[in-house]
Amino acid sequence: MPPGILTLAADKATLSPANTGFMLICSALVMVMTPGLAFFYGGMVRVKSVLNMLMMSFISLGIVTILWVLYGFGLAFGTDQGGFIGWDGHFAGLSGIGLTELWGATTIPVYVFAVFQLMFAIITPALISGALADRVKFTAWALFIALWVTVVYFPVAHWVWGEGGWLFELKVIDFAGGTAVHINAGAAALGVLLVVGKRIGFKKDPMRPHSLPLVMLGAGLLWFGWFGFNAGSWLGNDDGIGAVAFVNTQVATAAAMLGWLAYEKIRHGSFTTLGAASGAVAGLVAITPACGAVSPLGAIAVGVIAGVLCAMAVNLKYKFGYDDSLDVIGVHLVGGVAGSLLVGLFATGGVQSKAKGLFYGGGFEQLGRQAIGVFSVLLYSLVVSYVLAKAIDLVMGFRIGEDEEVAGIDQAAHAETAYDFTGAGGGTVGRLGEALTKKVNA
Repeated sequence: MPPGILTLAADKATLSPANTGFMLICSALVMVMTPGLAFFYGGMVRVKSVLNMLMMSFISLGIVTILWVLYGFGLAFGTDQGGFIGWDGHFAGLSGIGLTELWGATTIPVYVFAVFQLMFAIITPALISGALADRVKFTAWALFIALWVTVVYFPVAHWVWGEGGWLFELKVIDFAGGTAVHINAGAAALGVLLVVGKRIGFKKDPMRPHSLPLVMLGAGLLWFGWFGFNAGSWLGNDDGIGAVAFVNTQVATAAAMLGWLAYEKIRHGSFTTLGAASGAVAGLVAITPACGAVSPLGAIAVGVIAGVLCAMAVNLKYKFGYDDSLDVIGVHLVGGVAGSLLVGLFATGGVQSKAKGLFYGGGFEQLGRQAIGVFSVLLYSLVVSYVLAKAIDLVMGFRIGEDEEVAGIDQAAHAETAYDFTGAGGGTVGRLGEALTKKVNA
């Protein structure tokens, strides 16, 4: 949510059925992004880990929803307490809110704002899961989600979007989550990786995606849902700013996909479907903080820069030896940092606020604000996530056993497998299915 949203109305606001309906639709679109992320990640892992990867996203829908209702909304968006956290007793349990009570000076009910923000809170820890594929206990992961959203996501959301939050008051521009969502999740992924360690066979065994069609489906759902993520973050569209965010989302995503593919062709000689999907996601990540500050031409620049930078960044794990299974750091951390800093270069001063970037005559002021927002969130999330993961590891162990990891986490954690090839028929077909099952599980 952009700075200044609470001061839009000159007169006392009244409930707008149009904006309320629009925001409910946007909330549903953002909810779809979490299953979309599950498919995106699920297609990228080996077949013996598909169900676990799906469940690592789906469990966030359950845990975060309950915590958000109990206290999360109050911590993130309640009355400011010193710039670092919020609290309002009547937000606890969402029990003291009137049916038509409006959120600040907007024209939508508090309930609508709360459910829209809930969907952001759900997908953020789910993003972290891609870095940990194949090797963590499901119970440890579930506990980590509960602790992480409580001590990392809820406070950081208040810093960035809550009235009185210290980054909000500093006028850091984060339209829809470059810092609070993507940098937050990417830094957390790195923190947990430092505790959990590498997969067995990292850099030795082939760990190719088992289903690229599933990856493309997930990327498509993310792209579709992201319009609600970004365009909805202005909490209405009476002034057309949400429409600009929508256009910029499409433009930057397309540009990033092309940038990633161009880099891939030059570097590796091929245009891959995985590169197209990853490039699109990189563009979505990078434009998220900037979509209400830049022009469509600026969105092209943001997209191309992010696509190339993220394509380069995914190879860093092999150079530095950290096993970021599905490139959460390379795409979400790097893309979030790039998009947030590029606001300081390409902000036109004519969309969500009057703040101008360096290339539009604004000097270094906004770039400096963006840098403070980027690195404060990055460091806080990295350090606290490491501490949480270390504590869980000491108490109950974060990682599954070696035999379970080699055999496949799906069977060990969920007593299921994603595909039953032997059920396709008997005779030659059945034997072929058994052989294929053994091969893909290898």
